[in-house]
Amino acid sequence: MAQSLELLLIQFLMPDNDARRQAEEQIKRLAKDPHVIPALLQHMRTAKTANVRQLSAVLLRKKITGHWMKLSPQVKDSVKSALMESITVEHSPPVRRASANVVSVVAKYAVPAGEWPELLPFLFQCSQSPQEDHREVALILFSSLTETIGEMFRPHLATLQSLFLKSLQDETSTRVRIAALKAVGSFVEFVHDRDEVVMVRELIPSILNVSRQCLANGDEEVAVIAFEIFDELVESPAPLLGSFVVSIVQFSLEVSSSENLETNTRHQAIQIISWLAKYKPKSLVKHKLVVPILQVMCPLLAEASHGDDDDDDLSADRAAAEVIDTMAVNLPRKLVFPPVLEFASIGYQNPNPKYREASVMALGVVSEGCFELMKNKLEDVLRIVLEALKDPEQLVRGAASFALGQFAEHLQPEIVTYYESVLPCILNSIGDASEEVQEKSYYALAAFCENMGEEILPFLGPLMGRLLEALQNNSRNLQETCMSAIGSVAAAAEQAFIPYAEKVLEMMKNFLVLIQDEDLRARARAIELVGIVAMAVGRARMEPILPPFIEAAISGFTLDFSELREYTHGFFSNIAEIMNGGFSQYLPHVVPLAFSSCNLDDGSAVDIDESDGDESVYGFGEVSTDDEAHDERRVRNISIRTGVLDEKAAATQALGLFALHTKSSFIPYFEETMKILTKHAGYFHEDVRLQAIIALKNVLIATESVFPGSNELSAESKHVLDTLMNIYIRTMNEDDDKEVVAQTCTNLAEIIKSSTYVAIESYVPRLVESTLVLLREESACQQLESDSDVDENDAEHDEVLMDAVSDLLPAFARCLVYRFEPVLDRFFQPLMKFAKASRPSEDRTMVVACLAEVAQEMGGPIAKYIDKLMPLVLKELSSSEATNRRNAAFCVGELCKNGGEAALS
Repeated sequence: MAQSLELLLIQFLMPDNDARRQAEEQIKRLAKDPHVIPALLQHMRTAKTANVRQLSAVLLRKKITGHWMKLSPQVKDSVKSALMESITVEHSPPVRRASANVVSVVAKYAVPAGEWPELLPFLFQCSQSPQEDHREVALILFSSLTETIGEMFRPHLATLQSLFLKSLQDETSTRVRIAALKAVGSFVEFVHDRDEVVMVRELIPSILNVSRQCLANGDEEVAVIAFEIFDELVESPAPLLGSFVVSIVQFSLEVSSSENLETNTRHQAIQIISWLAKYKPKSLVKHKLVVPILQVMCPLLAEASHGDDDDDDLSADRAAAEVIDTMAVNLPRKLVFPPVLEFASIGYQNPNPKYREASVMALGVVSEGCFELMKNKLEDVLRIVLEALKDPEQLVRGAASFALGQFAEHLQPEIVTYYESVLPCILNSIGDASEEVQEKSYYALAAFCENMGEEILPFLGPLMGRLLEALQNNSRNLQETCMSAIGSVAAAAEQAFIPYAEKVLEMMKNFLVLIQDEDLRARARAIELVGIVAMAVGRARMEPILPPFIEAAISGFTLDFSELREYTHGFFSNIAEIMNGGFSQYLPHVVPLAFSSCNLDDGSAVDIDESDGDESVYGFGEVSTDDEAHDERRVRNISIRTGVLDEKAAATQALGLFALHTKSSFIPYFEETMKILTKHAGYFHEDVRLQAIIALKNVLIATESVFPGSNELSAESKHVLDTLMNIYIRTMNEDDDKEVVAQTCTNLAEIIKSSTYVAIESYVPRLVESTLVLLREESACQQLESDSDVDENDAEHDEVLMDAVSDLLPAFARCLVYRFEPVLDRFFQPLMKFAKASRPSEDRTMVVACLAEVAQEMGGPIAKYIDKLMPLVLKELSSSEATNRRNAAFCVGELCKNGGEAALS
């Protein structure tokens, strides 16, 4: 076989395609025989040309998996000896690497079985060799072996760490330093234990040095490995970075701002900053890195694109915007907003339009996270953005429209008070010559009107005139954003929208028959708008004309478009709300659709890497694989179809609303709905969990209405309440998303307030313990970062979560009545932590408002706390914040009314 195989290998490497195909077929046939292994091994060692030796090694790697168990012990020993000899005497780097890959595959089977005790000592010996080739191939093998026998290295991690450190500092060989960097990159994905990762952390200075050398030499692909290592360290919940975070940030900023580097390299560097802001925000604060980061990221927003071929998703300006957004959401706003405002205040007057664009873009990006501070500076930031809305450059006007839309979303309700100056500007920009500016202006209009009420009425005629005209005469994209804007106007105008409803609904019929893929997003927007208009005009006007819209909505489920199904579930939810029991006739049609969406596969897709780097050189086809090959394939990436997640969330919400509004008619669907909600309450994505939490409360309300108890809960209601309470308590303790936990607390407060003590008595001990965990800031959602000793007094007020938690106390007081006093004793000190002078004023006003409501519900027993409460309350009466003074005055009144003489004294 050996002689004929050699000829076939040579023939396979010929440029003649016919000859290659013939050779491939013959090799494939021979490869089914276990004797192919020693033959390939011989050619890997002795063939005269490096190409044949490399091809032999690649084929050996592919075939040895299927044949290994069939080989005799003698042949196995000869294979192992030959492989170790090959990687030390072979002069060709590609052949050495291919041989190393074979070693990795054989080790997967031989090492765990105790059949290759010589391998690790041999590798450690090679790593100390004076020969550069030996040191390099040892590191290559350590890297590849982690994928097959990584667990076997655990007893040797300390030795490996010393080896990696020495190799990263190898002064005589760039190749060894690069191989060491790659080996660390492989190991960091494998180690998880705190002590193990700390070993990797100590390599950071050397990793940075090697990466800088690679960048200087143009080896960007190698340098990027450093960012992959940092990515693993950053995402670890253990306190692993320490002061090294400064070096990592400095290096990342250097790479981020280097325009001569590849887009992907810079994106990787910017992404590390984003991960740090998300997972290690306190570290950035502690080491005073917030301002230096913003001083680089803000100017990156002004970086011009380098041509049409650039990937927008990787562009520096887009990545920088993501970083700034993440910082605004996760870091103290008082550190993020001032530098951004300073940049915008200077930049919007810059003669360079890219800087003017960046200025308003930065303000728009931080408005979600910095909303409290921006509300106090609303006049200043609006002046900048409204000025930019009149800029001669289209890109600046577009950014201003975007920023205005962000303000309208996140700076409510304060921004609505500026409607007289803002709405005319938006109306004007809707008529912009640029379609991009128009589209962003419709978005701004939709967001701005969403929270308006009767203030919109003077503008209703001009707005609808523009919007109806635009709906008829523009591209699909503009029509879609225009429909969103009409929806917001309708929601704000309510009954005043009636004169426009008929025309809008008639126009929507044209969109609800579209079936082409490119038109389905517009169809989705149209069905959403019909539901919003129905909410505005009411049941009496809508019910007679509803059937064709219901029919069109249901028919949309035959089209494979997740967004259309998502918006249709929202439409059904709105119709159920306005029709209440009248919607029951549609339940047999729409509930199965909601069940189907809830039970969809979430679309997780695993991207498998089947290449070993050599097939691409030769273009191997079937010759490199066969039915016996079982090589481990590496997972490169996991992707989720986000459209399906949105659809699941909308369907979950719809089920809860169907139950709430149709009550007894929903009884046939209760059991399946509860199964789905129980499953979705533990779903991996927070949006689905959130909707499940809300829907559970709606189902409970419906159940109690359908199955009322006399003095205690009915069996049906008790079953739903048991399920709900167990899920809610688990969520309070274990869910890592603050919004989900906050919604859970809000729902619980409402349920407890409306319940009798008898109904919730059995849950009270666990509810109290879970509330204490949240007051002590020890729940899962409050422990996102543990590697910082930043003083808790530097913390910002957690408006979403802690305000919801504080609502639980007066709820307990109302339900428990005289039983609440010992519970308050336990709550009091954890709550008063938020009243310290060093805490944000929002924390203190939260405490005052909470205790005022507790006093109102508790009555006389509040007197024992008067001495501790009055100093705080009286101090807040002199606060510069109107909200604090208002809450303090309310609290004084309640304490005096319920605390009797103790309060008056």
